[in-house]
Amino acid sequence: MFALVPANGENTFRLAGARTRALYRRCENFTSPAACNWIVPVGNSQSAPKLCVSCRLNRTIPDLSKAENATWWGRIELAKRRVISSLVAMGLPVCSRATEDPQNGLAFDLLRSVPGGPRVMTGHDNGVITLNVEEADDAKREQIRLQMHEPYRTLVGHFRHEVGHYYWDRLVAGSTWLEGYRELFGDERADYGAALRKHHQQGPPSGWSRTFVSAYASSHPWEDWAETWAHYMHMRDTLGTAASFGLNSSIAGLQIDPFPKTALHDPDEAGAEDFLNFLNSWVELTTVLNELSRSMGQLDFYPFALPVKAVAKLHFVHRVVTSRQEQCAPALRAATGSAE
Repeated sequence: MFALVPANGENTFRLAGARTRALYRRCENFTSPAACNWIVPVGNSQSAPKLCVSCRLNRTIPDLSKAENATWWGRIELAKRRVISSLVAMGLPVCSRATEDPQNGLAFDLLRSVPGGPRVMTGHDNGVITLNVEEADDAKREQIRLQMHEPYRTLVGHFRHEVGHYYWDRLVAGSTWLEGYRELFGDERADYGAALRKHHQQGPPSGWSRTFVSAYASSHPWEDWAETWAHYMHMRDTLGTAASFGLNSSIAGLQIDPFPKTALHDPDEAGAEDFLNFLNSWVELTTVLNELSRSMGQLDFYPFALPVKAVAKLHFVHRVVTSRQEQCAPALRAATGSAE
C-alpha cells in the first residue's frame, strides 16, 4: 500500500518515499463502481495500459445500468483484487487473455442470468473464469450455501478455487509434476461430468473427511486440486496478514497436536521444515480465530479440519508454486500496487 504524491503531469503521481522517480496513474476503474485503488505505470506510448493488472483481466462486466449490478461488481472486484495481489506475490504469471497472452492468459466473465434463460454457472474453462454476479448478493449466496450444505462460501473463496483450475492447466498439465499429482489426487482423465453428477446426486463418499479438505474435493481429482489450492491460498494470505500486524497465535499457549514431518509430500526436501511450521501455525491461528468468531456469535472463521492425507496435497501445491516462483521474472512481483 503506497501513498501517492502529485507529479508534474495531468493526473500523474509518484510513490511517496520511494527512491524511484517512476510516474504512475490511477487505474481507469478508480471512478467506476469497481472503485479500483490500484495504479499503472505511465508509459511512453499511447499503448500504455489504462487498467491495472487486476482490472484488465476482465473480458465481460455486468450491465451497469442496473443499480444492483453496479453494487455487486464493486464487491466482486474488491474480492478479485485480493486474490490477484496474492497471485502476484506468489510469483505466478498473471496476464490478460484479451490483451497480453491470447493462448495462456486469464480472463473473467462476470455475468448475470437472464430472466427465463439458463442460469449462469460459476466455473473455469480454458483460461476463462465465469462468475455469476449474484454471488455478490449476501442473502442469495447464503441461501445457496445452505442448499449445498457448505460450511463456507465467499467471493474470495470462489476466485481462489477457480484460479486453482487455471493454474493446474498452467503448472501441472503436461509437466513433470503430473505423475506426482495423479499419485496424490487421482487420475484427472476420469469422466468429469459423470463424477459431478454422482456427487450432486449421492453426495460425498463415506469417510471423505479422512482424505479431502472438503466434501466437494472428493468429487473428482480436478476439484480436489482446486479445493486444495484454494485452502493453500487461504493459509498464505491469512497468515501473511496476521504476520504483518505482529499477531502470533503461539503466545496463546494452545495445546494442539502438530502435524509431523512425515505427513508432508516430501519430508526430505530443503523447505519441508519451513512448510511444516507454516502449516502448524495455521492450525494454531485458526483455533484462536474460530473461538473469536464464536464469541461474536458468528460461524467459525475456518470451518474445516485438515486430515493428514490433505496435508501431503497442500505440500504438493506449495512445491509446485515455489518451483514456478524461481522461473518468474522478478519484475512481475512489482507489476501491481495499490494507493491511498
